[in-house]
Amino acid sequence: MSVIKDLPDELGTVTSLLADAGYFSADNVSACEKQTIEPYISPGRNKHNEPLWERFTSPEELPENADMVAIMKYKLKTPEGRMLYAKRKCTVEPVFGIIKHVMGFRQFLLRGLDAVSGEWDLVSIAWNIKRMFILSQA
Repeated sequence: MSVIKDLPDELGTVTSLLADAGYFSADNVSACEKQTIEPYISPGRNKHNEPLWERFTSPEELPENADMVAIMKYKLKTPEGRMLYAKRKCTVEPVFGIIKHVMGFRQFLLRGLDAVSGEWDLVSIAWNIKRMFILSQA
């Protein structure tokens, strides 16, 4: 969370945080709340393509004694939560999907932080060159 403080002012104030199920923990939720950031972190893997009637219905009221998992599931089923969490599908998720499935990069071959950072830099450069080529053809 300390990295958020280092973001340029031009990006504005961070008000919400969207994250995968692997990042759900009491510590992460409380860290967000301490910095007045609204967390939207999936407590578990979500099914893709939920039934149509579930997409447009509001969740049942949350019980007063709900635990953190129930609260987060509720937030993600509200219209606002669905709208915000769906933004992940058009921002970072396609990039990682293309890197994994199209470019075939599924695991690091090197070990150690410096070596992995260099390997990721190469993957990122390859992605950017591929993207610039595609955009130049349009």
